[in-house]
Formats: sequence, C-alpha cells, structure tokens
Amino acid sequence: MAIQYRFLLASVFVSCLVATCYGGVSFKTLQTTLAVTATHKEGVLKAGLDNITVTWALDPSAPAGADASYKTIKVKLCYAPVSQVDRGWRKTKDDLTKDKTCSHKIVAKPYIAGGAVATATWTVQRDVPTAKYFVRAYAHDAADVELAYGQTTSVDKKTNLFDIEAVTGRHVSLDIASICFSAFSVVSLFGFFFLERRKTRIAEAK
Repeated sequence: MAIQYRFLLASVFVSCLVATCYGGVSFKTLQTTLAVTATHKEGVLKAGLDNITVTWALDPSAPAGADASYKTIKVKLCYAPVSQVDRGWRKTKDDLTKDKTCSHKIVAKPYIAGGAVATATWTVQRDVPTAKYFVRAYAHDAADVELAYGQTTSVDKKTNLFDIEAVTGRHVSLDIASICFSAFSVVSLFGFFFLERRKTRIAEAK
C-alpha cells in the first residue's frame, strides 16, 4: 500500500513537472516585428454583416533576418481591456495557451518572406459578442510555435479600437408577429368575457 502511495505521489510530481516544462509560450518573450493594419467602415460594425480587411507585413524596422523562421501568420480578433473587465473568460494571461484576449480566429496564411504585404478580408462572424476590439497577428514557426506578433493598437491597447455589435436574434417580422399575437390574445380575452356575461344574463332571464 505504501509503495502504491509513493508511486502515486511520484506520478503527480512528474505530471506537474512536465506541465511546467511544456507550458505555453510567454507573450512577453515575443518580438514585435509585424506591421498590422485593419480597415473597415466607420462606426459600429454589425456581426454577421460587416467586413474587416487586415493587412500585415514585416515591420521595416525589424532587424535583418528576423523573419527567417516565420512559416505561418495567424490573425485574430482581440478584446480591448475595457471589454475584459469582470469577464474572466476574456482574461489576458502571459501564457499564450491560457490567454483569452484573442479568442476569435480571422485567418491563417503562409508567411511571405522578404517583407511582402499580405491581406485578407473577413466577415465578422455571427457569434462575435458586443465589445471593443483590435486585431493582432502572430508569426509561427514550422512547429506552430509563436515567435513574434504585431497589432493594430498601442502597447497599452487603448488606441485604434473599434466596436462590434452582436446579433440580437430579433427581426422585424418576429416583432410584428409578436404584436399581432398579443393583440389577438387581448381581443380573445375580451370576447370570452363578453360571451360568458351574455350567457349569465340569458340564464338569469329564464
């Protein structure tokens, strides 16, 4: 029994050690070598309707050869800090495997070496909630590990933000049908009482 207990403790220790050794990439270790821009219509964007066009390339100020290991660019829609308050499921963490800042995938494309500009147009998905956002692009190596990034906002994530309004699920036709049904219910109720009172009067007259 004691041997089994010690074996269990050893297994737990090894598991914890492996989890620590193979944790996610630290965001703080990433280089900021990508120049990223996002263009869209003025005002609030509507989920399921409006588009965002994202452009990215190697930042001209990046050191020579900085992109030698870049293989894939993954672009994501990210929550601004103001839309993360009191929302643990959107919390920012340094470990990228646990980070919830950028929960919505926009596109993934092979990296074009030499500083060439790449672009993609994305329709805001219907499941995107109402919030303030920015766009971030990650550069991954051949093993799909994050090496660098770039984003459309400042380091403190307070500039160049944009708003997206979620799909409400309501339509004009549904509202009209609801009003008609309510009106019919009221009329039916009054009709029922009128008939009942009439029957009562007839019964009393007899």
